[in-house]
Amino acid sequence: MREAIRLRRLVAQLRQRGIRHEGVLRAMGEIPRTWFVDEALQGKAYADAALPIGEGQTISQPWIVARMSELLEPDGRGRVLEIGTGSGYHAAVLSRLFEQVFSVERIPALAERAGRRLRALGVRNVHCKVFDGGYGWPEFAPYRAVVVTAAARNVPQPLLEQLELEGRLVAPVEQPGTRTQILVRWIRTAQGLRHEEHGPCRFVPLRGRFGQRADA
Repeated sequence: MREAIRLRRLVAQLRQRGIRHEGVLRAMGEIPRTWFVDEALQGKAYADAALPIGEGQTISQPWIVARMSELLEPDGRGRVLEIGTGSGYHAAVLSRLFEQVFSVERIPALAERAGRRLRALGVRNVHCKVFDGGYGWPEFAPYRAVVVTAAARNVPQPLLEQLELEGRLVAPVEQPGTRTQILVRWIRTAQGLRHEEHGPCRFVPLRGRFGQRADA
């Protein structure tokens, strides 16, 4: 009962902050965030803040999860590619918005924990892979949408190439010469890629071949 109340309050807060996509709001109200944070942080699970999940990574604040999902313009169909499984929370939300979710995580321990949580929650349409997310998951491309949950100076080209026509990619991008990050959306059109900026954000750095930090 308490969880249901907290979820209703979360949805109300997201509406107040400008989230309008009814499918996204419904998904945010169905996925208990407490499943994806450590026991010591349960009391902060619904705070509008990023929380640590170990391995130097975080679970994003609920508003940014909702906003990124909304920018993908989901309609319940197609495949979505997520780069950075992390806790598994965003993947669980996306599982309510797309037919299939393909999520890539470079840290095995995080991927394993996320997989356990998703299975325990009864999520069956999320597929996880341990790999360098900058390469995407080409075997199942093209994707209707791609979401990147770590910041790079440039979006990896393989991810843009794996978008289908009219597909949308949403990612945080670090601005040249600064530590400022902007949430950016690319839309693949018949004329090429269209670029939009959607305000400041803050994410951990993308790692790996295409990231700000290379693997050791």
